Amino acid sequence: MLTVTAERAGDEARSLREWLLGQDELRGRVRLVESPPEPGRLGSVVETLAVALGPGGVATAAATVVIAWLRRRTSDVTITVNKPDSDFELSATNVKGVDAGELAELTRRVSAELDGGDETAA
Repeated sequence: MLTVTAERAGDEARSLREWLLGQDELRGRVRLVESPPEPGRLGSVVETLAVALGPGGVATAAATVVIAWLRRRTSDVTITVNKPDSDFELSATNVKGVDAGELAELTRRVSAELDGGDETAA
């Protein structure tokens, strides 16, 4: 699961979903997860995406898209990769200023986190 934390988390989650669906490897593998509304609020809350991972570089494609998306955010946005055994966070502030070498290493690390052996966790 990818959880988006931002002032307008639902809008940001929908935006990230569109970016992810723009990759052929990820088409059909991403869905919005709706949570029940908080007491006193109308409508469901969307701030989480489920990404079904599998073989063939899907985790690398997802990592590349998430990092590219974060680098283009103009407000404070954090993505939390939620897995059964651990969580991993990325924020727009810690990916904007990285150079090409750091970007490649970050993509490798995020891909490894996403590909942690559980094909349905992201």
